[in-house]
Amino acid sequence: MGAKIKKGDLVQVITGAKQERGGDRGKQGKVLRVFTETNRVLVEGINRVTKHTKVGQSQRGTKTGGIEVVEAPIHVSNVALVDPSTKKPTRVGFRLETVEMDGVSKTVRVRVSKASGKDI
Repeated sequence: MGAKIKKGDLVQVITGAKQERGGDRGKQGKVLRVFTETNRVLVEGINRVTKHTKVGQSQRGTKTGGIEVVEAPIHVSNVALVDPSTKKPTRVGFRLETVEMDGVSKTVRVRVSKASGKDI
């Protein structure tokens, strides 16, 4: 079965607090990683959280630790794939397509935008 959202896709946050209130709704970003077991995705610049790391030392003696801001995973239902032609969030479906390679025809599933009906 194909995945609706894959690594490298451009997605938009469709739920949560608005940007005026400090939230991420409406922001777009690239998917950095997909966690299939928990149905979550890591999106660049989205759901940034403050992480406190314990102070330690590396092999060279430099100090590590402190406060850093990192992205946290967001549930896949809270993002929508962005249609490349319209730059707007869209629903995703699948369509069967026949592909011919080396004289052998094979039926494969392709992701398709529900709004435009084009392959994504």
